[in-house]
Amino acid sequence: MALDEKEAAKRVTQLRAEIEEHNRRYYEEAAPTISDREYDALYRELSDLEKRFPKLAAADSPTQRVGEKALKAFAQITHRVPMLSLDNTYSEEEVTDFYRRLERLLPNKKIPVVIEPKVDGVAVSLLYEKGELRYAATRGDGTVGDDITQNIRTIRAVPKQLKGDVPDVLEVRGEAYLDKGGFAKLNAERREAGLPEFANPRNAAAGSLKQLDPAIAAKRPLGVVFYGTGLIEGVTLEKHSDLFALLKNLGLPGSERWWRADSVEEILRAIHELDRIRPDFAYQTDGAVVKVDAFAQREVLGFTAKSPRWAIAFKYEAERVETQLLDILVQVGRTGTLTPVAALEPVVVSGSTVSRATLHNEEEIERKDIRIGDRVLIEKAGEVIPAVVSVRTDLRTGREKKFRMPKHCPECGSAVVKDEGQVAVRCVNSRCPAQVRRRIEHFASRGAMDIEGLGEAVVNQLVQQKLLADVGDIYALKAPVLLELERMGEKSVNNLLEGIERGKARPLWRLLFGLGILHVGVSAARALADHFPNLDALMKGSVEELQQIPDVGEVVGRSIHDFFREPHNLAVIEKLRKAGLRFAAEPKAEGAAPGFKNTTWVITGTLSQSRDEIAELIRARGGKVSGSVSKKTSYVLAGEEAGSKLEKAKKLGVRVIDENEFRKMMG
Repeated sequence: MALDEKEAAKRVTQLRAEIEEHNRRYYEEAAPTISDREYDALYRELSDLEKRFPKLAAADSPTQRVGEKALKAFAQITHRVPMLSLDNTYSEEEVTDFYRRLERLLPNKKIPVVIEPKVDGVAVSLLYEKGELRYAATRGDGTVGDDITQNIRTIRAVPKQLKGDVPDVLEVRGEAYLDKGGFAKLNAERREAGLPEFANPRNAAAGSLKQLDPAIAAKRPLGVVFYGTGLIEGVTLEKHSDLFALLKNLGLPGSERWWRADSVEEILRAIHELDRIRPDFAYQTDGAVVKVDAFAQREVLGFTAKSPRWAIAFKYEAERVETQLLDILVQVGRTGTLTPVAALEPVVVSGSTVSRATLHNEEEIERKDIRIGDRVLIEKAGEVIPAVVSVRTDLRTGREKKFRMPKHCPECGSAVVKDEGQVAVRCVNSRCPAQVRRRIEHFASRGAMDIEGLGEAVVNQLVQQKLLADVGDIYALKAPVLLELERMGEKSVNNLLEGIERGKARPLWRLLFGLGILHVGVSAARALADHFPNLDALMKGSVEELQQIPDVGEVVGRSIHDFFREPHNLAVIEKLRKAGLRFAAEPKAEGAAPGFKNTTWVITGTLSQSRDEIAELIRARGGKVSGSVSKKTSYVLAGEEAGSKLEKAKKLGVRVIDENEFRKMMG
């Protein structure tokens, strides 16, 4: 159905917000939640709408920006020549169209192109002067990136001093990567340490390069492949293909295979050949890059706002592999939610062995008609999360079994319930061992009490040996019993005990989030810690009082009230009190800044700092921060691409200010 301009404007706002959130997860956290293909589909839809409705185009749209914002933790470096991203496609027809477009723009000319592997890593730019490495930076927004020089220096393949006849200045671009073998070893070590595994080698590389401590990056098997240049002085290149020899002579690693072509047929043949051999590369690849070879022809073809017209990236389809669905297991989460998981005949997908895949819920299984014993197709889309995408119903023998969610918890045997209107099935026994494990893992996680060393593997052992029955027992752990655990030496034990001790000083909102109260996320936990002077006052709060707090409301308020009426929870809280955790809220700012005291703020849109950082600025000056707009909201701080919250503020007559006015208020 065709959209009118009003509907298109609404969809554009929604798409920009979604894409910005995925950009944040991808670039800042190195933890994407969707595949590249899904991201590209959102991006393409936004781009198409902006072309159909030119009035909706905006200079700060994601379609006009190259990459991520630079991180605040690093110094910033301005690239001598901007680093642009490439248009990409999954269609061979669009590759054909790309080359035909080149022929129209350069009529009667022979147009040789080069085809190279698209390394699935992190884009970096290194500057050498007189052969000496001066600095290294991420792509950033294409103009300014993060200074990662110290981390890049830990990569053995990166020379500190170039060999041979060096250019006066060489700004060289490439992709930093974590090799497949090193990635598997790193994840094995993280599993043993109870740490969350990296989703894929690209995210592991991004996480490594964005470590503030270069010693951490040095321990990881990082490599780099260089594929282009920015500013270059002291040497003249006429063709891109000349670069490969130059890189080799200077001691810089380049693409191990590349092809030259001057017809559509040769281009597609090279793309197919690369697809056949790329599993043998040490690093992950997700496509082929096609570039015009002659720099003189590139000059004529020019650029769009964010991409060169002389290059395109062809991305391969996510690998799908057929295997046997041996069983459907049921996992129990910290709130008791039962989640079905496919147990598979182990199979290699996208370079790693997969034996488990998510099935989400019972409705998803019914929709796809997935049965135990089926031959199924597995896709590790973007190497993020393995999933069962379809069933080979044509291979059924009649012995396959339909799955039914159990009526009793597979861990503790208690009855399960399914609330009306909800998809989730939950175990109602709060002392279920699976829930105990997940609650302890959540309590110790980085977003909550941040207890280093208390990960999944350690928690499993402690619960199995009945050393932990709840989060309060963490603070009774002693070195002698910990030393008896598998893979726990003296150093590991000391680190864990130090982490537990440090965790006692975490602020109240972290404790509230860590307790795992149903429906209480970070925003609600902060709002509670802002409203109540201490945990005891919160525990005495009435349902009515709780429901009036921003970010709480009716459902969450009732959940909080019920949590603090449960005898088992009260007993856990007493253990935490005796252990010396902080039950008092952060002291309110003395002499709160004018305009901030007793105000409630909502932050929306893109600003120069993260929302968390701006929220802390507001709290430090005596204000409160909420996640939703209501009549009680004092100010809405609106950045670029502010969406529904801004609209609601206007309807309710809430005062809206931009960042300039906010900075003036702060003085």
